[in-house]
Amino acid sequence: MAMHIALTFDDNFWAPAFATMRSVCLFTHRREELVFHLCHRTLTDEHKADLAAIADEFPVTLHWYDLDQSDMFRDIAARMPENKRLSNIVYARLMIDRLVGPEVERILYLDCDMLVRDDVAYLFDLDLEGNAIAAVRDTIGDIITGGKDLRGNADLFDMADYYFNAGMVMIDLRQWREADIIGRMENYLATGVMQRIYYDQDLLNLIFRGRWLKLPWRWNTIHARASHECFDPAILHYTGKSKPWSVVVGLFQAVAFARLYRHVMTNDLFYRYARHRWKRRWMKRLRLAR
Repeated sequence: MAMHIALTFDDNFWAPAFATMRSVCLFTHRREELVFHLCHRTLTDEHKADLAAIADEFPVTLHWYDLDQSDMFRDIAARMPENKRLSNIVYARLMIDRLVGPEVERILYLDCDMLVRDDVAYLFDLDLEGNAIAAVRDTIGDIITGGKDLRGNADLFDMADYYFNAGMVMIDLRQWREADIIGRMENYLATGVMQRIYYDQDLLNLIFRGRWLKLPWRWNTIHARASHECFDPAILHYTGKSKPWSVVVGLFQAVAFARLYRHVMTNDLFYRYARHRWKRRWMKRLRLAR
């Protein structure tokens, strides 16, 4: 049975996307069943070749979706609220059902700031118990929805309801399609709701309230720190400011499994990505200084 996995990223995240993808391959015995759906934008030919090299090491299948060529994505990205830190690529996951073929019944979405260190076959063999998706409760969901004094958006969210993190979502595509996510988002934009909420993650929590299976925290260990290592997390999610692709972070082990992450990304790509990030940072400073 094919295990379909979707990643969304732009050219600035090509190396972390590779690390996430390679970690999936390394920690499963069912590698020949892996089908990666790579939803990308602004990707250079050089970096696309880096990603494609995964198929030289493992018997996986790759499908590419250039979002810059998608009229729907460009339209949505231009009109929806944008977070400068996250970029409008966050909306790409909402279109998963419209990108992949109708033969795909279940797909695992993964953010590209993740390291997988357990067999994702567990998630594909999981009984969703009639739910549309399976996910992990977000450790800061209360603050995201409640805001100051936990009163923000009280008309939209009930604090007693669990709130999931959308960085790892196992999706039943039939129910995802029936939910008409893009249509619901357009309605929320017209009524002013999208301008009030935390982008696509809040949107998905509104749409699938009461219709998601709560997974153990180890399948999306949010804000993964070194102290999490002793708890044997299955998926590390580096949501904090410290990232495992930082050379300094790697030296001081500020995040969980920093050294493992560097070797999963491969030493060559890790240091090439570090140079890429430094170049971008200095180019940005020079532009601001002019």
